[in-house]
Amino acid sequence: MKYESKLFAVLPEYISTPDSMSIDKEGNLILSCPNFADGQKSCIVKFDKDRNITKWFDVPVHPETGVARSMGIDFDADWNLYICDNQGWSQEPDVAFKGRILKIIFNEDGSVKDWKTVATGMEHPNGIKIKGDYMYLTQSLLSKVEDPSGKLVSCVYRFGLNEENIQITNTLEDKHIFATFLTHNPDDQYGVDGIAFDSKGDLYIGNFGDGEVYKLTFNEDGSLKENVPWAKNPKELRSTDGMVFDKDDNLYIADFVVNAIGKITPEKVVERIAQSPDCDGLDGGLDQPGEPIIWNGMIVAACFDCVTGGDKVNTAHEMPATLACFEL
Repeated sequence: MKYESKLFAVLPEYISTPDSMSIDKEGNLILSCPNFADGQKSCIVKFDKDRNITKWFDVPVHPETGVARSMGIDFDADWNLYICDNQGWSQEPDVAFKGRILKIIFNEDGSVKDWKTVATGMEHPNGIKIKGDYMYLTQSLLSKVEDPSGKLVSCVYRFGLNEENIQITNTLEDKHIFATFLTHNPDDQYGVDGIAFDSKGDLYIGNFGDGEVYKLTFNEDGSLKENVPWAKNPKELRSTDGMVFDKDDNLYIADFVVNAIGKITPEKVVERIAQSPDCDGLDGGLDQPGEPIIWNGMIVAACFDCVTGGDKVNTAHEMPATLACFEL
């Protein structure tokens, strides 16, 4: 392996499941915590440049379920924060099809001023990225949609930044669907997950179960021009969770299944650059990485550490939760 990961942080006891990350206007590292492992309140925390962690706010709960489960996050140009509230990830019947996209608005001092529901009724919202006047997000399951092949359908939605209270049906009737995908791997029927834009403004989507990245290009009017398979190498990249580009358009991907980070060059060369065995993360190991981010010259990876079974290297959830890192 090219890199050996090290411990970035041991997380407080109120975090059991770290997931997505972003960077705020002050350069702080922002971490989204759904806390699936123990059911604690979902929260957003921040790290300053010295890696001091503070809880920023608890995610507003769903009025019907009484919980929130924040996964993907991203900021718009006005530093409003958008959150994928993946209520249904646990597959508990009382939270099924209750997923939301939330918009959090802040006061000048950084405290929460207000929040709005962009979309609701979603099955499995996962990753989100903002570009221009729109947000693009992956929904990893569309179980209501039956493809003739019998394979799983998933999709990317596009919502306007000023839209509110969109009721999603999780069918192909939803006008906000931007692109759909099939997952071909019969042993891992889990759909699109990672999402990232390159420096040219093209959109890249990771199909988790297939370990494949797709490239989506746009027409001049912003509509979808093309959605094509872009890169895949099963020996080097088993799954595609969170993703991030560096300034040179190298794409770094959390390989959730095998405790690894993969890299894809602009020339579509796929390489596994860091990997850990089953571990508890306390020695800096990649304990089921769910998303990488580039922050202050390093890759920081959130260790989800919550899913077992199948071909996953992870065998158990352990506390405390951790983040891993390595210098680029």
